[in-house]
Amino acid sequence: MIYYRPHGNEVEVFRVAAARKLPILLKGPTGCGKTRFVRYMAEQLGRSLVTVACQEDLAAADLTGRFLLEGGQTVWRDGPLTRAVRAGAICYLDEVVEARADVMTVLHPLTDDRRVLPLDRTGEELVAPDDFLVVISYNPGYQSVSKELKESTRQRFVSLSFDYPTAGIEAEIVQAESGCGADVAQTLVKLGQGSRNLRAHGLGEGASTRLLVYAATLVVAGLPLKEAAEATLVGSLTDDVEMTKALRELVRSVLG
Repeated sequence: MIYYRPHGNEVEVFRVAAARKLPILLKGPTGCGKTRFVRYMAEQLGRSLVTVACQEDLAAADLTGRFLLEGGQTVWRDGPLTRAVRAGAICYLDEVVEARADVMTVLHPLTDDRRVLPLDRTGEELVAPDDFLVVISYNPGYQSVSKELKESTRQRFVSLSFDYPTAGIEAEIVQAESGCGADVAQTLVKLGQGSRNLRAHGLGEGASTRLLVYAATLVVAGLPLKEAAEATLVGSLTDDVEMTKALRELVRSVLG
């Protein structure tokens, strides 16, 4: 069973949207639980999940498929999006704005009332079964303006906004995921919140909930809390000398 701690009404909104075959957009900072949430919902709904980690070289053909030379013959091989359509699975495109522009174009006929995937190279037009669902995510605070989703694209999706949970819920997540004690979880959450406050002073990204879980996991494995914080909440967040000093001062002030 996949562990996920709801923050609000996201489970119910996702469930209703999926039942109505409506595509879903998740937006929020890195490591706040978007991917975990999709995995959890796929399990709850009893649907297969196909996940694509988008990056700048990802093109539409990588999603739909291509002809390959195998054993002296040219054969068609489905891409992950095509496999998801054929299987009636959830297709999750993580950080979709990192992909090339033609990726969103190939998604358009799947995110309106047509729910079809044209495969120009094979001459097929796949009609998505009822259980097929498109889910995309991105971090609106991270990408440049040139990589923001277009308004016309956003309006094709039911949107769910994610953020880091409240301190109490985040400590509960850290404790459940790592097996650490409540005091360690609360201390790490305090450090995480302090690091996020440093974004106003030049830190690119504050500590994610995922990073707090990593730190707690190191503590459970026997590493002292200060060393675990150095390896995660300091070392993983920046290479900038001044920001490193600021994070180390934060660790000293919280741990004493």
